[in-house]
Amino acid sequence: MDSIIEVRNLTKQYKTVTAVDGISFIVNQGEIFGILGPNGAGKTTTLEMIEGLKPISSGLALLDGNDVAKHTHKVKSLIGVQLQSSSFFEGLTLLELLDTFAALYGRRVDAVELLAEVQLQEKAKSQVKELSGGQKQRFSIAAALVNDPKVLFLDEPTTGLDPQARRHLWDLISSINKKGKTIVLTTHYMDEAEILCDRIAIMDHAKIVALDKTENLLKLPSLSSSIHFRVNKPCSIEHLKNLPAVIEVDAEDHSYKLNTNNAEETLPALFKHAKECGFNLVDLQLHQPTLEDVFLKLTGHALRE
Repeated sequence: MDSIIEVRNLTKQYKTVTAVDGISFIVNQGEIFGILGPNGAGKTTTLEMIEGLKPISSGLALLDGNDVAKHTHKVKSLIGVQLQSSSFFEGLTLLELLDTFAALYGRRVDAVELLAEVQLQEKAKSQVKELSGGQKQRFSIAAALVNDPKVLFLDEPTTGLDPQARRHLWDLISSINKKGKTIVLTTHYMDEAEILCDRIAIMDHAKIVALDKTENLLKLPSLSSSIHFRVNKPCSIEHLKNLPAVIEVDAEDHSYKLNTNNAEETLPALFKHAKECGFNLVDLQLHQPTLEDVFLKLTGHALRE
């Protein structure tokens, strides 16, 4: 698969503060690439350097083969950018705004079709100030698409939105990607990264601490699943500890939790053991590792600490 972005030892230094510390990664054409991390990790600064909005202290960023530092104007013609917060000309309708943005690129667009793509055709003659939070974010994406960019950058696209608006925006991002657009997004929402992204770079304290496909991150050897259940009569903790792949057993009254590094081995053995010993498994639940667990294991702290 061809790469469209290549970052090598990218660094951003502010006097005594290192905002981005020598990070490297590639983004493949056609994928949704996520940068996941807490506020202050360096996510936005990373995007702004690749977009040509902030000077690079050291290192290299290439976009579609163009050195961002040397060919900033060319790079800006190839990308669409949705910022964390956007301001638009007052007094213009959504249609007029899109036509204006297109003119800045020397292009003409079908503004109605573009609004339809982000499900805002009914708001075509409205002003931005009349839109809800989710609608404003969708319009920001429409504005970022006027130049038909090769790469769409989304910086914390769903921050501050209610759950329904977030879901709508996820659907929109997926549909844009399915039409061939490469998307790079930053987020501090685990579920957002897990649902949307083909690959995720986990960033903390200005560094990338892990980068892989989502499913591979969730299979880190040090992570474990847990099986929770209640029983109708006590069972032997020692027997439970001897079940295949069980790492640890926690028990309280008639409730048990088995930590296992292979739930597919543990569960059948648990069912067999319950049948042989004559007890019933009640309210059985399997908890698989999440990206929150991955982040905690890699960094030693929770994402939102």
